[in-house]
Amino acid sequence: MARIKFKFPNDAGDQLAGLLETPDADQPIREYALFAHCFTCGKDIAAASRISRALSQRGIAVLRFDFTGLGNSDGDFANTNFSSNVQDLLSAAQELARSHRAPSLLIGHSLGGAAVLSAAQQIASVRAVVTIGAPATADHVQHLFSDSSQTLLEEGIAEVTLGFRKFTIKKQLLDDLQKHASPKHIQQLQAALLIFHSPVDDIVSIDEAARIYQSARHPKSFISLDDADHLLSKKEDAEYVAQALTAWASRYLSEESIVEDNRYGSAPKAAKGEVVVTERDKKFLRGLYSENHQLMADEPKSFGGQDLGPNPYDLLLMSLGACTSMTLRMYANHKGLPIEDILVRLKHEHVHAQDCADCEGREGKLEKITRRITFQGDLTESQKKRLIEIADRCPVHKTIKGNPVIVTKLAE
Repeated sequence: MARIKFKFPNDAGDQLAGLLETPDADQPIREYALFAHCFTCGKDIAAASRISRALSQRGIAVLRFDFTGLGNSDGDFANTNFSSNVQDLLSAAQELARSHRAPSLLIGHSLGGAAVLSAAQQIASVRAVVTIGAPATADHVQHLFSDSSQTLLEEGIAEVTLGFRKFTIKKQLLDDLQKHASPKHIQQLQAALLIFHSPVDDIVSIDEAARIYQSARHPKSFISLDDADHLLSKKEDAEYVAQALTAWASRYLSEESIVEDNRYGSAPKAAKGEVVVTERDKKFLRGLYSENHQLMADEPKSFGGQDLGPNPYDLLLMSLGACTSMTLRMYANHKGLPIEDILVRLKHEHVHAQDCADCEGREGKLEKITRRITFQGDLTESQKKRLIEIADRCPVHKTIKGNPVIVTKLAE
């Protein structure tokens, strides 16, 4: 096994410190995972380090890091909250994608479990999520500050003792926790879910595991940790989690003939204004890279793919839809129109000109993109008509309609 020091900036510009546990050099890396530690803990807590090492022995590289203001990471803990923890996870995922490969697995312990449940929807590469002793919602930890709640309300800041350590917290932490009191986001999880929880956990009740399970859609699984404590302080409990997790994850993460993007030495770098596409397997899975972002493209299983990303036509429609929505929002803001929300739906299909009411003057078989736009807001009919005209002015629409010149040549 190799342990690689991992430094990366978060959304606020603070440098966060992490460790990337990887398999031995002669063992291929099957997957990359992110591990989120418990509240006020750190990346080096026994459970995190033991589970990460055990997973790396099984071919899964794991990045564990200290959230802002904890451990070796920069920043002030007093200025952090649950939302900033989620942002730290997104920053870690982005850096992992840039330097190695985007994570397909998220693991969260205690409040870190609530964080990965919240972050999963924003990381396109994630196909499996694992929680360990996690609450269903972030507001669960508010009881930890009950003795200081009056001080926080009156002074906006207080010193609290958690475990054997003292921390300074601000009222904004409580306000932020209260914003995350609903498990509705779990219903939208687009990944397989595994829940580990001990029935004798005296920090986070097993009732929280039930709330997560009931909120999530299938595929979902639950594994009892029997007499384990909340921090998985016994080595055999951490080893059991790693063993069971690996066996479960293999059902959802295995990819045939995977080609690692780090064969280039790191994830390929795209210049400003450039997009790079790499092979991720010998079928249809592709890595898509811009200067600062990474996605995947694939074909559905009915076409021989693994359905791990949008297909090329879906990506085209997404591009047109995003550009349309942005253009409409810019216009609405400029004109001060009372639009609360813009919803754009697009569909691509092959049609015959004779069957297309909107294709006057065209002949033969055509490709047709239908774009349907819904506005929420108190708009007049003339305003709606003008907005539909503006939609046709989005730059991507103009590019598609402009019959662009596409030049293909061998790279030097």
